[in-house]
Amino acid sequence: MKLLRSGSHIAIPLLVLASGLLLSACTTTTTQSFNVTKNPRVESSQIAVDADFSRYDRLLARDMGIYFPTDAAPSVADQERTRQIFRKAFIEELRAYRIVRHEEPGALEVQATLIDYRNASATDLPDVRRELRDMARPGVLLFLMELKDPKSGEILARAADSASAPEFSTSPDTVTDWSAVEAAADRWARLFREFLDANLSN
Repeated sequence: MKLLRSGSHIAIPLLVLASGLLLSACTTTTTQSFNVTKNPRVESSQIAVDADFSRYDRLLARDMGIYFPTDAAPSVADQERTRQIFRKAFIEELRAYRIVRHEEPGALEVQATLIDYRNASATDLPDVRRELRDMARPGVLLFLMELKDPKSGEILARAADSASAPEFSTSPDTVTDWSAVEAAADRWARLFREFLDANLSN
């Protein structure tokens, strides 16, 4: 069954989230096997060995989240503007897909995550999901794309990229480069859509 697409324009609440290669269930840690796939468009790409995308015909779009160091985060206003830029870019790229807002049969969970820990130290990292902690380390700027089964929480596919590195205002002496933020949002939204196309349209 191919993932159904819709011609209608559906608003998706996308904020921005993070990355990692270890997986965890709700109460116990489990390990999945992945096939590393060649994808020249991203730095790393993996598909779960037992991934079966034929069960899904719609997307459950989870909010994205922006992660900054506790002591080096942009202002609330700048973070909200960043979210709006990313939301607009992702809505534009995913408008062809059938999007749902709540968990339902046939829905594949999709998440995108942005972590900017370039100005972080080990003492000021906020909590992230357990499976993301190995890669959410000081000095990292990373964009992560994940496809999950919403019921089991299993990761079916994931890809990571860090090629775009916009400058954010993390102190009174720095200014957010909004042109670079828009370019990064457009690039990552396009990569996310291409990742979905490659894995869900077979």
